[in-house]
Amino acid sequence: MAQDLTGKVFLITGATEGIGKAAALEFCKRGAQVVLVGRSKEKSERVVTELKSQSQSDKIDLLLGDLSSLAEIRAVAAAFLKKYDRLDVLVNNAGALFTEYTLSADGFEKTFALNHLSYFLLTHELLPLLKKTPGSRVVSTSSAAHQTGKMDLAFIAKRDGKSAGFGSYGDSKLANILFTRALARRAKEVAVNCFHPGFVQTGFGQNNTGMMAGFISFTAKLFARTPEKGAETLVWLAVSPDAAKLSGEYCYDCRPKKTTKLAQDEAVAEGLWSLSEKLCGITPTNS
Repeated sequence: MAQDLTGKVFLITGATEGIGKAAALEFCKRGAQVVLVGRSKEKSERVVTELKSQSQSDKIDLLLGDLSSLAEIRAVAAAFLKKYDRLDVLVNNAGALFTEYTLSADGFEKTFALNHLSYFLLTHELLPLLKKTPGSRVVSTSSAAHQTGKMDLAFIAKRDGKSAGFGSYGDSKLANILFTRALARRAKEVAVNCFHPGFVQTGFGQNNTGMMAGFISFTAKLFARTPEKGAETLVWLAVSPDAAKLSGEYCYDCRPKKTTKLAQDEAVAEGLWSLSEKLCGITPTNS
């Protein structure tokens, strides 16, 4: 699967650590133009330097933005569109688990804002370019945690003012699958898929404090995959000729994987799509 990716452009969110960073390195080694999206200027610039050294490629660009903010998502998309005239692969990978109830700059529960609305809005802003780029793909990071998702559309954006944590995380990962399926129906020109990376040893959960961060860190050391292993399905979906034949799928270990019945519910997916348009201030479409 070691294709030459020279001439192709990849945009990756959540690319400064974990599976996003591992995938970015792989794409860089194969000659792609890779554009990273990071929140911290210092950390992101350090990662760019590391990737250039490890890949022996200087075709690495950086865009800065807090993807829990709708305004910053739009700014990232605008900056990309100003510089690039093609987008072969969009990787929606930024994500986090916020154990304490926190609101985004736009007033939405922060796990939902970052893990779902950033995927939805960034893809929306870049979709015309994706449609114009032959063979383009969208790859989104979901999780087996979608199995705990409830998808109460009247509740999910702001919740009850106190609950977040794994309940919100499961909802957001279910949203990733529903979004993938709804987008695949709308964007036939693009291969749109999502995946579960497995339990990966990354910085996941370490934005929190106390027992939860310690528990995640401890169990990761005992049982977790390496970021490189976790990134294998991401890379496969992004570049494999076999994966180009798939759209609307949820994958694990480089093959389609069964989901919950709720994750396959077209009416729920359409409801989430309409809600997401409303929350992002997007004029609804009839497609």
